[in-house]
Amino acid sequence: MEMPSRIESGEQGGDALDEGQRGFFGLIGSRIGKPRGDAAPNLHTREALLLLQNYEESGQGWFWSTDAKGRLTYITDSVARLMGRASGQLLGTSFTELFLPVDSHGERQRTLPFLLTKQSKFDELPLRSAFEGDDRWWAISGRPQFDGGGKFTGYRGSGTDVTAQRRSAEDASRLALYDSLTGLANRFNISKKLDTTLAAFAQQQRVCAIMLLDLDRFKQVNDTLGHPAGDALLKQVAQRLLKIVGDKEMVSRLGGDEFQIILPDVDDRGKLGDMAADIINSLSQPYSVEGSRCIIGASVGVAIAPFDGLSSDDLVRNADLALYAAKGNGRGRFSFYSSDLHQAAEDRRALEDDLRDALVRGEMELRYQPVVNAKSNLVTGVEALVRWTHPDRGVISPAVFIPIAEEANLIWPLGEWVLRKACEDAVKWPGDMRVAVNVSPIQFANADLPKIIANALATTGLAPDRLELEITESVFLGDSADTAKMFKALKALGVRLALDDFGTGYSSLSYLQTAPFDKIKIDQSFVRDATVAGSRNGAIIAAIVALAEALEMETTAEGIESLDQLDLIRKLNVSHVQGYVYSKPVVHDELLEHAEAGSWMIKPAGPARQRNDRFSLFRKVGAIHDNHRYDVVIRNLSSTGAFIEGILDVPLGTQFVIDFGEGQLVTATVRRSMKHQQGVEFEQTMVSDGNGGLCTRHRVSPYLIAAATQSTAAMALPLFTTTNDWKAA
Repeated sequence: MEMPSRIESGEQGGDALDEGQRGFFGLIGSRIGKPRGDAAPNLHTREALLLLQNYEESGQGWFWSTDAKGRLTYITDSVARLMGRASGQLLGTSFTELFLPVDSHGERQRTLPFLLTKQSKFDELPLRSAFEGDDRWWAISGRPQFDGGGKFTGYRGSGTDVTAQRRSAEDASRLALYDSLTGLANRFNISKKLDTTLAAFAQQQRVCAIMLLDLDRFKQVNDTLGHPAGDALLKQVAQRLLKIVGDKEMVSRLGGDEFQIILPDVDDRGKLGDMAADIINSLSQPYSVEGSRCIIGASVGVAIAPFDGLSSDDLVRNADLALYAAKGNGRGRFSFYSSDLHQAAEDRRALEDDLRDALVRGEMELRYQPVVNAKSNLVTGVEALVRWTHPDRGVISPAVFIPIAEEANLIWPLGEWVLRKACEDAVKWPGDMRVAVNVSPIQFANADLPKIIANALATTGLAPDRLELEITESVFLGDSADTAKMFKALKALGVRLALDDFGTGYSSLSYLQTAPFDKIKIDQSFVRDATVAGSRNGAIIAAIVALAEALEMETTAEGIESLDQLDLIRKLNVSHVQGYVYSKPVVHDELLEHAEAGSWMIKPAGPARQRNDRFSLFRKVGAIHDNHRYDVVIRNLSSTGAFIEGILDVPLGTQFVIDFGEGQLVTATVRRSMKHQQGVEFEQTMVSDGNGGLCTRHRVSPYLIAAATQSTAAMALPLFTTTNDWKAA
């Protein structure tokens, strides 16, 4: 407040104060003892008032007072102005209206209304201003006042501005709980949150999923563009994650390029798989960092409590194992945890050791899949595909050992062997049939690649234009001068270049402007659903073909398996086709037989229409019917059904509950029955497990299983009454 310019001495001194001033400063007289002499009390009161005036004017603190009903009778004018009012405007206002309620800013303390109602004294109570545009924090102290008869007359107190201290404390707390780079929760924060969530959810028998996320090829960005660029990239990654997940408090950066997401009350693996796929797709889109265009990827591991662990340590460990499996299966994938992953991790380590000696032991061979002219059915070339026959485990899928080779730095010697072997075989073929060889990004980044190719061509005598190098879009990750230099060197050799897996997440028309490609290979993910009603894939393929034709490039559609897919591809003017509708990969001797017979023409054959993917396997499962459990074997599996064997003479329409283990149950109806073999249709479709397999969308909770175990009643599974005149085979 602005104090009066002069305070009269004597008895009239008190009259110079207005009512609000008397309400507060009347306190002074009660606390100043009476010295000797009549003028002494007034002198001391005057000095006290001047000292308080100086204190107010210094801005270090302010004063307030209320009546018995909590209405302001005095407030320092300078503070009232900070609140957007004059002191006179605030007089008569409830003191509590000056501050936000405690609950609105998350404080844990006795509230101001509670203290005032109880007529309790209080000190340094932190409160935030309630006035719009004023985000100050005040530390408020107050003392209740009573008259001579003990009757409560109101409060008198003081306040200080603690905004700076408050913000400093909040910053310190933020640093302790949040990642300073991305603003996401840090490892400590998310670990505590997961512990608390799982403990509460265990009591309530609720589910909670977590995702562990690791960026692919992030190190290359750091190495080529520098750490500041890497930091800028991580900020963009965090923003993209938040757009998908939504809840900032459930997304964390654990450190480096690792992130964790908590998803309470989610156990639907269909939804989780879709979210993981969305995350991978989003994070794989190009980034602009400090004027450079760069591309990374992501792999995701998923674990769900209580199925995959009850404690946070168990859940995180299992999610990490799932992440390891996703990265091991080629990166850019997601994987759900299953108990099989423990053994798979051990197998992977053993395979890595065996892979180091596989070339020396002669366990590798090449097979060749024909590339066919879509109009004439004539084979114009083949793609060389490496196969590994393990002495103990038999044939190992390339989807398994190629990622191992990349991670173990074995891809360079393996890739060089494939290149030399393919050239050596191709030179023996009559005519001008071409051979295509895949070049990994690791090989492409090696400056010695042109020398190796030139040496292979010179040693075998293969014409350069008969060698086609298939290069994936990920080689453009850094969009650097080295990439352009490599393309120039390869093209100078006279070899052909094909852009492989076009349209899988890294595509940019700028590649086609700068890189001298001769062919675009359309990824089979576009082909697979192109014939499905409502699919836009056909339009995308048509656009790719039009672009290729304008640039005088050939096109090859991969993964054609059904006749309706082939018809569509032909209508869209794709120039070449590769897939089982023409031929599976063949050994070199078989290829040589066809080539020596002259022109190699293949008549397309296969199912009339696209079918759901079927997985051939040998897996023991349980089939439950009428409280009986039968051990059966699944021979093949699709998202909508399976082919099982192990029970004799099962009537059509019989319903089972198929138990895949680990709480995975699905109701199935027999649609075909042939002695000890049955074709069953699932009541609810299975979903992708992220690694080329299938899993049930939901699982039976361990809480229900535990309850059923403790109960004399059988677990509530759907049982059916049908003719039961069949028996286990």
